[in-house]
Amino acid sequence: MTGLLVCVAVLATASVFGLFRARRDGRVRAVAARGRDEGVLLSAADLGEGVELGERATLVQFSTAFCQPCRATRRVLAEVAAMVAGVAHVEIDAERHLELVRRLEILRTPTVLVLDPEGRVVKRAAGQPRRADVIAALGEAG
Repeated sequence: MTGLLVCVAVLATASVFGLFRARRDGRVRAVAARGRDEGVLLSAADLGEGVELGERATLVQFSTAFCQPCRATRRVLAEVAAMVAGVAHVEIDAERHLELVRRLEILRTPTVLVLDPEGRVVKRAAGQPRRADVIAALGEAG
């Protein structure tokens, strides 16, 4: 009987965690005051050689080679960047830029940062964001 109770408790806990994670996954949220992104300023040099920040905003995507949602996120962000004038999309391989990943506290891929024209992090999404949320975030960024 104890084994059954333990099994039910584990399944219930896993279900609650799964629902919580699904609800938060991909949600674009504002950078909180005194949070990990407050005051973080990224330059074009931080993002890689030959990269330029967008005139209105920059969408920075951290990806890894084995990440399936990263491919879909890449398509969404590239479409949004092509659709909205002055927006640049930069994809960074998290495995090759570990120092930047640690500095920005990137915990999973895909993670998307929305930068204002000066390179300040204004929005963040962990997981695959929806196109409408990205467009709304750009409206607030620039």
